[in-house]
Amino acid sequence: MEQFHSLLEMGIWVVVAAIGWFMRELWGAVKALQKDIHDVEVMLPTQYVQKNEFNDALKRIEDMLGKIFDKLENKVDK
Repeated sequence: MEQFHSLLEMGIWVVVAAIGWFMRELWGAVKALQKDIHDVEVMLPTQYVQKNEFNDALKRIEDMLGKIFDKLENKVDK
């Protein structure tokens, strides 16, 4: 009976150790993911154009193209 208790106790310790190892690996993965997300948050404003800036640039291009088309129409009329 004592041998059964020793084996049971050893089995419990193995299970607890496996759970501890798994939790440590999971914690490391969460920390790495948090770092990756932070890096993306830092990179986004410097690498990508914001929507309002893009719309402003498109508006300026449309205005320039409108002026060019107007000039072309005036040349054709003459």
